[in-house]
Amino acid sequence: MTSLNDLPLRDDLRGREPYGAPQLDVPYALNTNENPYPPSEHLVKALGEAVMDVAAGLNRYPDRDAVALRTDLAAYLDTDTPGAGLTWERVWAANGSNEIIQQILQAFGGPGRTALGFEPSYSMHPIITAVSGTRWVNAFRDEDFGLEPERAVAAVAEYRPDVVFLTSPNNPTGTALPLAAIEAVLEAAPGMVVVDEAYAEFRREGTPSALTLLAGNPRLIVTRTMSKAFAMAGTRLGYLAADPAVIEALLLVRMPYHLSSVTQAVARTALAHGEELLGGVAALRRERDDLVAWLRGEGYRVADSDANFVLFGTFENRRRVWEGLLERGVLIREVGPPEWLRVSVGAPEEMAAFRTALREACEAAAPGAGTAGNSAGDNEESL
Repeated sequence: MTSLNDLPLRDDLRGREPYGAPQLDVPYALNTNENPYPPSEHLVKALGEAVMDVAAGLNRYPDRDAVALRTDLAAYLDTDTPGAGLTWERVWAANGSNEIIQQILQAFGGPGRTALGFEPSYSMHPIITAVSGTRWVNAFRDEDFGLEPERAVAAVAEYRPDVVFLTSPNNPTGTALPLAAIEAVLEAAPGMVVVDEAYAEFRREGTPSALTLLAGNPRLIVTRTMSKAFAMAGTRLGYLAADPAVIEALLLVRMPYHLSSVTQAVARTALAHGEELLGGVAALRRERDDLVAWLRGEGYRVADSDANFVLFGTFENRRRVWEGLLERGVLIREVGPPEWLRVSVGAPEEMAAFRTALREACEAAAPGAGTAGNSAGDNEESL
């Protein structure tokens, strides 16, 4: 049998592992930050009709520039962040936010160029950076998972990156960045600044979006997705807002007809039913805040979260706790700093199952030790 080692693979790809969160058949899957609320029967019917409308023309290529979809996305962003003043010329869409990131790196990164991020953060940023032939530099976040402007500016000054990634709310920690940190990076960075706002709709009241900084900042890119708040993970639709010149640059690297007619139709239908789809966001925020309070009451350290997930710890052996949860039908994520775990916020019954399973798993992992603060107590860790 031929193995990977027998193929003329790029040297910089050898030894790498493909990205992927566990996909296991469990009663409670709380590991990929999905929205737990499926589309209603009414919306399912509307989605089916939209696909039927385009099905008769699938022998033809789709709208290459997805103008109608981008118009709808611009209108939504103007509603989400009043005053952003976006038009379709300032919005771009692709197959998930990961393709958006890939296109950005193809246009502004590449061999001989550098991308900078502040980990722990979204694990696909360094992966896509490496695949694009760009050098990745990690400058680390603060110990509370925030990012002080001074630390960010110092890293930018040291590495002079061509692309800077700022994730707000951050994954896997859930922390949002203050605009002051983003503005400081924009002023210091010599290249493009990408603010990944995949979880923006879940941010707490009063937390601003980087969309408010677009005017007068042509090197700023704000990325979003329909996978989370819109509960459309299966649609694979990511998008960004930026200066029209940025979109011109991305046109140079995008694949021809990269968004299918079906994808465009489904995404537009979802946007048209946005009020229904986004109706679950408020409930998920409440569940998140209740979960944070409960975990802290149990003695855990918990990162402040503006997303639909919670990072908590600390554990001497998080693997044992993770396995204990899995044995009880609850799948969460081993990700981020080594002593922490991340759980997606689900529906009330899912959260109840998680609470019960966590208590039992911790008792099994450390008999007689009580609940958490648990195995690792309140020791501060170096990140």
